[in-house]
Amino acid sequence: MQCAMCKGKGLCGKPCPILQSLREFQPKIKEEFSGSSPPEIFVGRHDYPFVNTGILSPAEHGETEYLSMPELWHQNNSSIQDILNFRSRMIYSRFKSSIYRVNHPSNLLSVMKEVAMASKATDMEFRLEKKPSLKMHLENRMPLIGNPAPLKSARFTENVKIERKIDYLVNDTDAKAIASMSELYISKIPVSSIIKVLSAGLLGESKKRKLVPTRWAITATDSNLSELMLKEIRYFPLISDYQLFNAEYLGNHYEIIFLPSAFSYEVLEAKMQGSVWNPSDELHFMIDYENWYGRKDYAENVTGGYYAVRLPVAEYLTRVRKQAGVLIMRECRPEYWAPCGVGILRECTRGAFQKQPEHFSTLNEALQAAQTRMRLPIAEFTKRSTLVREFNTQRKLNSFF
Repeated sequence: MQCAMCKGKGLCGKPCPILQSLREFQPKIKEEFSGSSPPEIFVGRHDYPFVNTGILSPAEHGETEYLSMPELWHQNNSSIQDILNFRSRMIYSRFKSSIYRVNHPSNLLSVMKEVAMASKATDMEFRLEKKPSLKMHLENRMPLIGNPAPLKSARFTENVKIERKIDYLVNDTDAKAIASMSELYISKIPVSSIIKVLSAGLLGESKKRKLVPTRWAITATDSNLSELMLKEIRYFPLISDYQLFNAEYLGNHYEIIFLPSAFSYEVLEAKMQGSVWNPSDELHFMIDYENWYGRKDYAENVTGGYYAVRLPVAEYLTRVRKQAGVLIMRECRPEYWAPCGVGILRECTRGAFQKQPEHFSTLNEALQAAQTRMRLPIAEFTKRSTLVREFNTQRKLNSFF
């Protein structure tokens, strides 16, 4: 159970088996190198508001977007080993900055901001103060960050390609950040790109702009975009039956049931016994829930995965113009042996909604069908589910419509 909460932080005092498996992929780089940033930036959160921030780039040139984008990993069915290889090849060239320096940036921060705006891999040259440390940072919400080195200087060796809509909204210093994020999303800018622009402090009213730690920017993007859609979804007509979706990627198995009720949403994540997250003999669950009125506090148990999956749910309900109670059941299986960030969960569940749902006349029938693909008894989920309990016992909100 400790591994499920630790995820490589060293709480047990022993060498992390995940980190040990990455050593062979890490590059041996001197103080100067050139390469094509995918593009990618990273803003840390330790010592906030004076944080580490910087640019990630491999020491290689070309179309390196695949090193950075969960959208491409899922599309190409990349394995965990592939993703670890991608991430281990990049150097995190970093420097310290106040989060409030966005409007009066240093030279390094100006370069980082331009990288965040880029839509294509960008050729750059880097000068480091010393060689990168051969270490990786594990983080459940985002892909692995590794090979940090203090950055002395960085420059572009080609023109940076920037989407017109990003350029427009970065220069619109009167628009609020949430409105800008929504406009970028409507303009088909990938979620991973919106996260970078937000993290670099490039959205929102001028006086309110600041760097946003990347892990916070990921959740803020998923949460705000889905909540904007849910404001409309809550007044759509209800679905007429029980609908079942499923998806699996990298040992993350999802069974998703839509119930004919007013919108509510619950995520139950089972960390299965024997996995790197849960080496104990006891089943470990993480659960968060919201009803029709939403939630005011952060989903402390499921954390970023709660919001990463809520976005595809909201996208689908917006597409079909319906509302429903949504029960998300995730088996985190032993095959998921290293964290690859919540972006893969977002893309996995998006994939589920690209398929036609199975239709049922009762909840029990839907649960029985889900059980055929699950390794755990589905009763382990339903007995813990607030949504199922309330659906079976309480008067439905739609009875007042």
